[in-house]
Amino acid sequence: MTFAIPFNRPTRTPQDAGNLQAALAQGKWSGDGPFTHRCHRMLEEMAGVPKALLMTSCTHALEMAALLLDIRAGDEVIVPSFTFVSSVNAFVLRGARPVFADIRPDTLCIDERHLEGLITDRTRAVIIVHYAGVACEMDAIDVVAKSTGCAIVEDNAHGFFGRYKGRNLGTFGSLAALSFHETKNVTCGEGGALLLNDVSLFERAEIIREKGTDRSKFFRGELTKYEWVDLGSSYLPSELLAALLAGQLEHAAVIQAQRQNLWHRYEFGLGDWARSREIVLPTVPPWCDQSFHMFQILLPSNECRGRLIAHLKSRGILAVSHYQPLHISKMGRVFGGRPGDCPVTERVAERLLRLPFYTNMTDDEQNTVIEALHAWR
Repeated sequence: MTFAIPFNRPTRTPQDAGNLQAALAQGKWSGDGPFTHRCHRMLEEMAGVPKALLMTSCTHALEMAALLLDIRAGDEVIVPSFTFVSSVNAFVLRGARPVFADIRPDTLCIDERHLEGLITDRTRAVIIVHYAGVACEMDAIDVVAKSTGCAIVEDNAHGFFGRYKGRNLGTFGSLAALSFHETKNVTCGEGGALLLNDVSLFERAEIIREKGTDRSKFFRGELTKYEWVDLGSSYLPSELLAALLAGQLEHAAVIQAQRQNLWHRYEFGLGDWARSREIVLPTVPPWCDQSFHMFQILLPSNECRGRLIAHLKSRGILAVSHYQPLHISKMGRVFGGRPGDCPVTERVAERLLRLPFYTNMTDDEQNTVIEALHAWR
């Protein structure tokens, strides 16, 4: 079914076509060319990290994080149950056992108050997800991680451009992953990045990303030949994707301003409506600068959500739910997950609805969505 107002449209910028043409003309289409290096420089500056590596997806960035941390069979990683499956798959692929954590009822981020009780002598890492680009409570998480020796890995797929107490998201963990999927603020269709804050991991990250070889050193003239030296895989995106992303990063300030305006128009236009119907709008603590990634609402019940989805659909508007709890999924049960383990996650998953939200959304389109919501009975 085609919707007059879809849930998402990929962000378009004036640089997109020109950069793609330039990449086609330069004759190097495989990874790690001029546009890739330009993206690395921009990401390092914008994210405030010492090293960034462009990846084929956020999923692959997380898989590289698991390799860099030497996650092995018998290790445990703590992960929120309310997240995309890549957050856990990357570590399960290395043999780790996931320990599912519940989320806060306000920000929908991992509940830091539960962390200490979930850590055992096998815990190697805590995977945090800055849901909707609103920061987890990093002060408390950092204290627990340091006291127990666990690594922090940030699944920052939603949080690029967000901050916690003035500090960029993606700079708290030893490693962080970004997504440039078409639903994200800046996009190249499919893509991601690994942000490295631990300088001791730089060299190995470069090797793993190049199929476990030291080919990057060879290309820089540091070696006369390259060879297989470690585990690895093919994580390099093509120059065409890097060219598209470069234009988006160059246009990021404009993109963020547009998304901020859209987010606040929803907040203002739906405030009274939500309060009158016991609907909860997003919570952003005053110490968090969000990324304006999406706008979600919490309905009173699953039945209400179903009726609202059908109402919007009848008007040509697509609104969608989000994650299903990992701990009670088919695979989650294999790892011991049971109903009731993460009660907040279970309640939120049944009630959350994401409204149409995309950079080039017009005022008329957004007004149509707001009016349709007000007309719902």
